[in-house]
Amino acid sequence: MARFDVYANPGRHMATTPYLLDVQSDLLDGLGSRMVIPLRSLEHFPSVKLSTRLTPIFTIKGEQFLLETPKMGAVAQGVLKSPVDSLAESQDQVVAALDFLFHGY
Repeated sequence: MARFDVYANPGRHMATTPYLLDVQSDLLDGLGSRMVIPLRSLEHFPSVKLSTRLTPIFTIKGEQFLLETPKMGAVAQGVLKSPVDSLAESQDQVVAALDFLFHGY
């Protein structure tokens, strides 16, 4: 598994949140779980103004998705199948969102 890989969301919210972003260090693959952030379709997101530092928007397969950083959580590693995309090129934005969540800057 690679940090910043995007996986299909197998959970019950897959219609509105079809993807999960893996943000866990590759050094911790042996834990059996991965920290992920939901990627929610902008089409299904309420018209609430959120900080783009905390919730940046990414394009995956031609559609826009909001990174719901405050809803980050752990999932069993086996839940994540083959990656469908990668946001490695956007890692600065993802890490900035995590820093803003944990440190406020």
